[in-house]
Amino acid sequence: MSVVSQVILQADDELRYPSSGELKSIKEFLNTGSQRMRIAETLAENEKKIVEQASKELWKRRPDFIAPGGNAYGSRQRSLCIRDYGWYLRLITYGILAGDKGPIEKIGLIGVREMYNALNVPVPGMVEAIRCLKEASLGLLSTDDAKEAEPYFDYIIQSMS
Repeated sequence: MSVVSQVILQADDELRYPSSGELKSIKEFLNTGSQRMRIAETLAENEKKIVEQASKELWKRRPDFIAPGGNAYGSRQRSLCIRDYGWYLRLITYGILAGDKGPIEKIGLIGVREMYNALNVPVPGMVEAIRCLKEASLGLLSTDDAKEAEPYFDYIIQSMS
């Protein structure tokens, strides 16, 4: 949920107008809108490149994943992994656009550990995949934009760890 939505809902729950501090946080949120849009656009436009680079790096770090018996062995399993990487990248853009980690939590992290465990997908492998996505993504961004985007990747990594 965006800062604007949070402020409005909080004030409404308490039957009051937003405070000056809350209005200031909305102003700061709006002032960073161009940056958040630019980051989301860069990640979206480069999704294929990012996912490909992250996948190659993951397979280099963890060749056992694509070896016979590994969770990403075979073209079908590998394509499912790559699909998930794209999904997580999209989820990160939602958080960046909202300026809040709430969408990441609500849309993507509730029950994720249980799902991967039920599918016998090693969660530490997914954590490593998100690290690879983070590296590939941040490499395409300016220093300031990378600094803004990094906590959203870290949030997923910490939540899955």
